[in-house]
Amino acid sequence: MKILIAEDDPNLRAGLVDLLTLEGIDCIVAEDGESAWQAFTEAAPDLCLFDVMMPRLDGLDLCRRIRARDSHTPILLLSARGAEIDRVIGLEIGADDYIAKPFSARELVARIKAGLRRAKAAQPGPAESAVSEPPARLRMGDLEIDREALRAFRSGQSIDLAPRELAILQALLARKGKAVSRDDLFDAAWGRDYMPNSRALDQYVSGLRRKIEIDPAHPRIIKTVHGVGYRYDEDG
Repeated sequence: MKILIAEDDPNLRAGLVDLLTLEGIDCIVAEDGESAWQAFTEAAPDLCLFDVMMPRLDGLDLCRRIRARDSHTPILLLSARGAEIDRVIGLEIGADDYIAKPFSARELVARIKAGLRRAKAAQPGPAESAVSEPPARLRMGDLEIDREALRAFRSGQSIDLAPRELAILQALLARKGKAVSRDDLFDAAWGRDYMPNSRALDQYVSGLRRKIEIDPAHPRIIKTVHGVGYRYDEDG
């Protein structure tokens, strides 16, 4: 198991390596974003752990670059910037988790192991049947969704989707007309062993609405069901 660590603080970088090595995890290290990008392309790590504030290429731009090429490798972001908007941006661009500094060693290891388990569980097994797979293209109202390309289309306009955004839309479409609880959406998009912030899903859905709704203030695709979760109605 290999983890790519990108952190410009040498003391924290060394501490992370020591911590994860004790857990039996091999570490690849980089001191800036550009070096991390090169290491990612060469080493194919099982998980990435990036500081947000780094020289040459920051963690957010590095995440964007990786997601343009790879939609599956888990990415965890570390940052002293704990503002809600920073967490939202990190999730919207495809990060799997966002951990604010300072953090406990126990929590970090738990989140890394959870990310690795989710990635492993998402890999199709050799005996999986393609019959259970949803079609490559889905439709929600006037929105056409290409699952394989991670894109949605409306009136010729292309909208990039993060893997979790697609998972949320698929979960709503699979139960169209019915309320889908927050817990069920967390399970669909993050996995059952994710330790969510109480508002993480609402923040994520808000960002998804800004992408796909014609009028995010009056959504027609992702409707709020107060006290429960969200719903998609076929008739809008």
